[in-house]
Amino acid sequence: MNLMVGTMHQERSAAGFPRLVRWLAAAAIGIGMLAPAGAREAPDDGLPTVELQALPKQARETHALILSGGPFPYSKDGTVFGNRERLLPRHPRGHYREYTVRTPRSKNRGARRLVCGGTPPTRPAVCYYTEDHYASFRRGLNRLL
Repeated sequence: MNLMVGTMHQERSAAGFPRLVRWLAAAAIGIGMLAPAGAREAPDDGLPTVELQALPKQARETHALILSGGPFPYSKDGTVFGNRERLLPRHPRGHYREYTVRTPRSKNRGARRLVCGGTPPTRPAVCYYTEDHYASFRRGLNRLL
C-alpha cells in the first residue's frame, strides 16, 4: 500500500492534479465503484434512442411479456431475427429475437416490433423498437434492456 501511495504522490506532483484524478477514476472503474451492480454499458450503435415510457402502450406490454417469458400472442414472437437489413449491430445468428407489438385495428401482425438481443431472452442486453417493419430502429433506454 505504501508503494501505491508513493506512486500516486509522485504522479500528482510530477504531472499535476488532473493525472491523479484520472488515475483514481481508472482505479474506481477497475473495481466497479462507478457503475451500479448489474449495470450494462449502452451499445454505441449510432441509432436514435427512445425512453420506455415514450413508446406506445402496446410496446410496453410486449416488453413486459418478454421479461416474464410470455406467453406471447403470436407464434412468430420469440423467433430469431436475422438482421438482414444490417441496421442493428452485427452479432452471430440467434443473438436477436423479434416480438410483435400489437397495432390496434390491424387485421394482421402490423409493422411494429421489438427486437431484443442477448441471452437469456428474458434478460436481453438491449431492445430496439421499429414501427415501420425493420426500415428503422430506435434503441430502448430505461429497463428496455
